[in-house]
Amino acid sequence: MSIKVPLQWAPYGSCFGGKRSLYLHPKPRVSGSMPSKSGSEDNTVGSGTGRETAQIQRVALYAFVLNLGLAALKALMAIQSGSLAITASMIDSGTDSIASLALCAGLWLSVRKSRRFPLGLYKIENVISVVVALFIFLAGYEIATKVFSPAQAPPDISLTVLGLMAAATLMTFLFGQYALKVGKQTESPSLKAEGRHRQADVLASVVVLLSVTLSYFHIQFQIFGITIDQIAAALVLIFIGHAGWELLSDGMRVLLDASIDFQTLERVRGLIMEEPAVAKIDSLVGRNAGRFRFLQATVDLRTDDLNRAHQISERIKSRIYEQVPHVEGVYLHYEPQHRKHTRAAVPLADNTGRISAHFGESPYFALLRFRLMDHHLIKQEIVENPHQQVEKAKGIRVAEWLVNQQVDELLVKEEMRHKGPGYVFSNAGITVHTADVDTLDQAIDALKELISE
Repeated sequence: MSIKVPLQWAPYGSCFGGKRSLYLHPKPRVSGSMPSKSGSEDNTVGSGTGRETAQIQRVALYAFVLNLGLAALKALMAIQSGSLAITASMIDSGTDSIASLALCAGLWLSVRKSRRFPLGLYKIENVISVVVALFIFLAGYEIATKVFSPAQAPPDISLTVLGLMAAATLMTFLFGQYALKVGKQTESPSLKAEGRHRQADVLASVVVLLSVTLSYFHIQFQIFGITIDQIAAALVLIFIGHAGWELLSDGMRVLLDASIDFQTLERVRGLIMEEPAVAKIDSLVGRNAGRFRFLQATVDLRTDDLNRAHQISERIKSRIYEQVPHVEGVYLHYEPQHRKHTRAAVPLADNTGRISAHFGESPYFALLRFRLMDHHLIKQEIVENPHQQVEKAKGIRVAEWLVNQQVDELLVKEEMRHKGPGYVFSNAGITVHTADVDTLDQAIDALKELISE
């Protein structure tokens, strides 16, 4: 009998269909779970994730202050110069400040928990990413109206306006790079969206800067009736459309519970299979919610003991938490499953079937496959011990080799408790039997009796 272990995130103590279930606690960095009796409904992410969240919120606040300041600065420049390009840039910065304010609020909400939302509001970040994408499209529309608008009287650009516009462009570029860097470090979709939006704003600002520079030097010319300003703006429109579509599609994929990327799933698969007691992975899926990841896997374990299975699953959980960032909790459901076959190993002194009294020194091993329904031996093969010539830790290496051979039972003459190989077999969920037998035929008969019990 083996145990199927589905891993996913779920509330504590849940049971499905009356079957046995056991909860693996959320990652230690998450503080709190459900509201206290005092009436407080909010729980926030703490520890390492709390520091990340505070950093993300701080950057979002910087974005709001920067955009609001740029909007005010560009408003003054637009009034002084009468430039429509600067006016459009001022409107763009104004809409950005509104988006940044929504980003601050959304990031604060995304780590809150309540009775109505006990699993948190992680997807708020992705909702905000979609909203930011819409603001990018709005900025693109503003530039498009400039591209197709009729020619206006040249604006009155002073050296002060030119210098301030250049400074605003530089600040936008530097902040965009900073937001992207923090967004990649924390895997925050909101900050990645903010950084990409700043990139679009830099190109838009360059278009405006080019326009005011030409106006300052009184350079006015057209190509086939289209100004250089309009050609550059059309190129910016392509970039803005691409950036906005990426944000919109990525945000919608998460909101619709699209899968985690293939590389991350394969990494998790490898970590699960590192556990010796795992026989196979039946399924593995995952989803994103904001910058957090949720995984669900169905795993066959080589044990029917609940306490033992719990220890194994704790090791799997810890390994995933330590090596895969932003995995946010695990739910474990045990479902007993009967096997149709069992695989056993017996150490041999030679290839004629004489039983070896020394496990690690055995030159051969008999690998046996029994059908559990009638205990009939359906396959038998004798293989050489690949670690027979090893001088150190020979028994442990042989034990690990047998684990890789998918062995479920082992019959030996010597007692293996409190020895290295015994611990390897215990961790792998392999049952070790001791019997006073001298030949392989006697070992097969003994195994049939033990399997039938």
